[in-house]
Amino acid sequence: MNLIEYREKIFSNISDFEFEELSIFAFRFQYENNSVYRNYCDFLKVNPDSIKNYINIPFLPIPFFKTKQVVSCKNKSYTIFESSSTTGIIPSKHFVSDVVLYEKAFNQAFNLFYGNPKNYVILALLPSYIERRNASLIYMVNGLLKKAKPGGGFFLSDYTALYDEISKNEKSKTKYLLIGVSFALLEFASNYSIGCKHGIIMETGGMKGRGEEITRERLHKILTKSFGVSAIHSEYGMTELLSQAYSKADGKYFCPPWMKVLLRETTDPRSVHSIGNGALNIIDLANINSCCFIETSDLGAVDCDGSFTVSGRFDFADVRGCNLMSV
Repeated sequence: MNLIEYREKIFSNISDFEFEELSIFAFRFQYENNSVYRNYCDFLKVNPDSIKNYINIPFLPIPFFKTKQVVSCKNKSYTIFESSSTTGIIPSKHFVSDVVLYEKAFNQAFNLFYGNPKNYVILALLPSYIERRNASLIYMVNGLLKKAKPGGGFFLSDYTALYDEISKNEKSKTKYLLIGVSFALLEFASNYSIGCKHGIIMETGGMKGRGEEITRERLHKILTKSFGVSAIHSEYGMTELLSQAYSKADGKYFCPPWMKVLLRETTDPRSVHSIGNGALNIIDLANINSCCFIETSDLGAVDCDGSFTVSGRFDFADVRGCNLMSV
């Protein structure tokens, strides 16, 4: 297998066996070509020849994206996606050498879970993201908007315009998707109440320091009542990944075929399991040009059908792993 074949294969309907095969290829490729990842594996005293399945592949802690350039394919220029950050916290930077790969990942994942974006008017309530110029979520929504029905777009604090747009789509019985960060959806919901019979309401999580953090269960309860829907959808993604998982109800996320969530024990990061409870590790085969194997700061559970839920985060998550930053 070569890189061209790999890129073509990951977005096909791959089997569990093929996922394993592709994961091993990605591991060996990134061990050879990604100095940050290779140094981390060597620090753990991992013999690359001993890796026979994806459970045993080392997962790179997210803090490395805050201090290192995590790349497996060297380019003269990169599209750089950057995470949000509060004062004093170093943001993650994802150096993307081939943004076309990201576009293929988010388009194919959306099609898989929701169908063609041309069937929707897409309304984006993402003020904390759009205020930054290099958020991967904004790039994704922009890409979907280009294919969606006319009439959509980004809304900052003009909730009246958003309300009018939702009302117009409801009146014309037009399918629409409202995707928003949690605090903005809550603010909108506190000012307006509308029956969204023809819309999907999708939260991307996070209060971004704009209010008290609340549980997803409480968030969804408030939003379902305000928007008059039976369930709130969710998108799970992060700066360090090129792929997204989606939930259509109850915060239960499903991954596209080229993405998988595993669990590690909170007291032993090298003890990884397929199902149960623990901290989340993610394999994103679309991340071939950076690192496919990510150790996140999220806590949750993985079910036997491959779906997962997120229950919280490690305390002081930004501090975790800093003692390894010198490797």
